Amino acid sequence: MKQYRFVLSGVLGLLALMATQGVTAAPIDDLVAAAKKEGSIEFHAPSTVTPAGVQKLTEVFNRKYGLNIAVNYHPTGGMTGDVAKVVGRAAAGVAPEWDSMVLHDGGHATLWLRKLHQPFDYRKLGVDPKVIYYDNGTVSLANQFALPAYNTKMLPAQDVPKSWEDLLDPKWKGGKLGMSTATHHLARLATAWGEKKTTEYVKALAKQQPFLGRLGDTYPRLQLGEILIAVTLTDDFIHRAKVTGAPLAFAEVVEPVISPSYNIGVLKGARHPSVGHLFAAFFTTPEAQELWEKYTGMSSAFVPGTPAHSYARGKKVLFMTQEQAEMVDRLTREYGSILGFK
Repeated sequence: MKQYRFVLSGVLGLLALMATQGVTAAPIDDLVAAAKKEGSIEFHAPSTVTPAGVQKLTEVFNRKYGLNIAVNYHPTGGMTGDVAKVVGRAAAGVAPEWDSMVLHDGGHATLWLRKLHQPFDYRKLGVDPKVIYYDNGTVSLANQFALPAYNTKMLPAQDVPKSWEDLLDPKWKGGKLGMSTATHHLARLATAWGEKKTTEYVKALAKQQPFLGRLGDTYPRLQLGEILIAVTLTDDFIHRAKVTGAPLAFAEVVEPVISPSYNIGVLKGARHPSVGHLFAAFFTTPEAQELWEKYTGMSSAFVPGTPAHSYARGKKVLFMTQEQAEMVDRLTREYGSILGFK
């Protein structure tokens, strides 16, 4: 996997976390000292953050804590496959390839259920308990939104889906739909519809013979008109489309809206856990949140005034809870088999 290495010099002195976060000096001092000894981090994150985004985050991180950490960026090759790689290496007794991973909460649910996080008491660093998940294993930094998406130049307005059930219309049969490996999107519908209805829906969707691939494969095929509708696409791709001028849009009236949370967590057996924990806490700071939104188009739906908070207002949105994680994880694998993913 392509790796980008950024080594950026910090400034003299340690800047404390914002007073509004109530951080005491000792935990930060201890963690910063340990991070300084480790010196680097293997950071796995979505490709949408881009090398330029990681470089800027690294610069601000080092400046904030008076460090000179080398952040080795590993853009995801597909979250489903990357999570499977972590699980497989752990089962074989092999240390993880990455120290820290930014994944949707469904991916982190898989790791949490297999005890593959290295927990940390992030509250000691002033992190709001509301954004700490999976028994102190992860910190939520942003929300995605996932809906059916279409090419505005290829699909007539009257054909734009108005409900999830509209995707079962026979006219979409035979490769006109695109379904990604993100089957956790469909599994989340069970938190609103129940397992029986959702499973029946997925079986009917499989009979539509959708094109199967990763999210990264679905996006260009939708742009080229090789598929007419993506069963689900995430808003970071819609953000990319707006930036590049690609004619893609959400089917906005479809509800419920699926909202995975992007979480960051340190993996069990990580070689640089202190840098990983400090990096996770850093992502909750205003400066890191601003940069994440700038480069990915995503923000937290739970922070008033953010674009995500405004977008979710008045909509029926599905936010997964820790208690629902086992069901969503199980159905994610089941739905992958039903749809034909190996």
